Amino acid sequence: MAMKLILLQDVEDLGLAGEEVSVAPGYARNYLIPKGMASVATTAALRQLAARKEKIEAKRKADMEAAEAIVAKINSTELVIPMQASDDNHLFGSVTERMIHEALLALGIKIDTYKIKLESQIRTLGDYTAEVKVFQKVYATAKIKVVRA
Repeated sequence: MAMKLILLQDVEDLGLAGEEVSVAPGYARNYLIPKGMASVATTAALRQLAARKEKIEAKRKADMEAAEAIVAKINSTELVIPMQASDDNHLFGSVTERMIHEALLALGIKIDTYKIKLESQIRTLGDYTAEVKVFQKVYATAKIKVVRA
């Protein structure tokens, strides 16, 4: 038996703010409602949603434009990460998503670490790429150059 909710904010793999969704009652009562991510879809709540729909769409459009600017900045920048390496170019350690996160922060781009995905572990000097989720279904490709420190 599913429970109908109205999402108050975007929820990964469920929906966007303002959408009406059906979820398991336990998921709704134990996670979505206590965290303020959703409210029960009553007739009064549905009327309020209809009144706020335009405001939600305007905010989503502004967020999308900001995300596109961030994508352009990430795609046009090469992140240089200095690492100690052996004579045969193997790193002492590896480049992690956290290091890429810190390099992006140095450029003024604030992205959560869990939104950065490496194709494979970086254990040698060279050029690599990482996928960065900027907004909902908007991704950027970060170019990474690992150099000897």
